[in-house]
Amino acid sequence: MAFNFDTHMDYEGQHFAEKLSHIIVVVFGVIGWVIGYINQQFSQTILVLGVGVLIAAIVTLPPWPMYRRKSLNWRKPRKEVTVDTTKTEQKEVVTTASKQKKKNK
Repeated sequence: MAFNFDTHMDYEGQHFAEKLSHIIVVVFGVIGWVIGYINQQFSQTILVLGVGVLIAAIVTLPPWPMYRRKSLNWRKPRKEVTVDTTKTEQKEVVTTASKQKKKNK
């Protein structure tokens, strides 16, 4: 029994997931700060913030379909072309050496 599901996100989906996680964590941080301030309990602030981080992880880490709407279109690979560069390099060395000899004369 094999589970077969896509594990990728497109670039726009990654950007959206990052924005969403930032928003969720900040909102829960502010709510946690307010609750902790009202009750004068720092532990409640941390608890609410922890719940926000957990929710952000559940919402943004798995590759949900909303993060895979615009799939990447890869180009087809080019055929490899081999070029013999040894002759070209030898010609360049010879012409450079002959130019230097002419300058020295």
